Amino acid sequence: MLGALVLIGGVVLGLTSVADAALQRPLLTPASPKLDGLLQLEHPLYANYSVRVTESQFCDGVTRVYTGYIDLEAKHLFFYFFESRRDPASDDVVLWLNGGPGGSSAHGLFMENGPCRMAGPNGTERFEHSWNDFLNTLYLDQPVGTGFSYADHGEYVSSTYEASKDIAAFVAIFFHHFDNLKGRKFHMTGESYAGRMIPVFAAAVHDQNARLVKAGLAPINLDSIVLGNGCTNFMIMTLSYYDIQCEYQQDYGIPPIQTAQECSRIKQLVPRCERRLKTSCIDTYDKTDCLASLSFCADAFKDFWAKDDGYNPHDRTLPCKPYMGMDECYPIIKDISAYLNNPTTQATLGVDLAHSTFVAHNGSVQAMWEANADRVSFRAEDAIGALLDRGVRALVYVGVNDFVCNWARLSSIGTERMTLGVEWAQQEAYRRAPVRDWRVGDVVAGKVRSGGGMTFATVLDAGHLTPHDQPVRVLEVVRKWLLNGDM
Repeated sequence: MLGALVLIGGVVLGLTSVADAALQRPLLTPASPKLDGLLQLEHPLYANYSVRVTESQFCDGVTRVYTGYIDLEAKHLFFYFFESRRDPASDDVVLWLNGGPGGSSAHGLFMENGPCRMAGPNGTERFEHSWNDFLNTLYLDQPVGTGFSYADHGEYVSSTYEASKDIAAFVAIFFHHFDNLKGRKFHMTGESYAGRMIPVFAAAVHDQNARLVKAGLAPINLDSIVLGNGCTNFMIMTLSYYDIQCEYQQDYGIPPIQTAQECSRIKQLVPRCERRLKTSCIDTYDKTDCLASLSFCADAFKDFWAKDDGYNPHDRTLPCKPYMGMDECYPIIKDISAYLNNPTTQATLGVDLAHSTFVAHNGSVQAMWEANADRVSFRAEDAIGALLDRGVRALVYVGVNDFVCNWARLSSIGTERMTLGVEWAQQEAYRRAPVRDWRVGDVVAGKVRSGGGMTFATVLDAGHLTPHDQPVRVLEVVRKWLLNGDM
């Protein structure tokens, strides 16, 4: 079976040309037999797949960039891979995913932590605070139907656990063919709904290692997970909406933004919703009742944000009408879509012309996952605990101005409460750890708690899209975490 063709600049190369091109390529070094004059890429555990790769200097302008598809039978996942600006031959590898579910990771690439940012709808400019300053960075559009990823015959992925199978296969295939990356430390990172997806995806990658070793293949050196502004537990997050808009955040000098009358109304609902969610979603799981309870409570607590004079739900310090859509609060999103739907851009990336429409956010994917109760049908923090017990570290950071996936007040509820509830062997070491300031230079940038392999950090002056709002501070968080092993 013909496994794959390597495409360079959108042109299929014969075996001799591929071998010559590989001499200039420090990372993508496949060693595969000739079949009908073309390079054959195979994987012992994934026979029915193919790989299509285009090389360019897209976006960064200096380092090598590989874009293309890993084809998992009828599903085709599009990726961007940027070599490290520092030392691609030895630096770690990091995967970034945006949330939604159904949101393209191009958002993270072009407006948060990638090597370039939009300079309008027709082009980009180099970004000096990219994560590929010291990491080999990988961005993936998932699940199918998101970004440039597509399926041949209407195949779809309807849950986090179903998606985890594709992600584990993708990671195995990627490292198998980017041969010089084998054994490197690998970090799985993401934002928002990825706070639920990353722990489950990482567990699938970790568990897959037993199969790889049994087949005589190199395991994936999964070192850590990083969750940025993650909605890891929607029940905890829903209850925190009272605190984030009605209580004075003393540590950060942020006053309540809701009226006293409205806060009084919401406060009465907090214990009722807590009991209802616990009964229908945790003590016993009734999908219909659980979804109804979550929907009622979320709508009741978030009503303020739907008003005409409301705030940006992704940054409570900024005005925005939230139900106009995220691209109204962040116009750069429209530029990203225009740029990626440009035929010249798509030719550079090697986009399949039969499936060339870029989908920034697939609402059908999100609706399907919500209908399947993906938000509440499992506790993603249990996967975090299982990974910690297996030596995989966990970093959780959050911008203090976020409402959607907030931290509320430190040591209380929201994201911080989720981390305090994670169960693993060294849980008490984390819970007993003091909360302290962390700095960029001499400037306090937030607060941090760290112990037992887990770190939680807040980032000042940032909202839901923390790397977009404070790229220097988040880069320092990631640098300290990955290079020093702690903050």
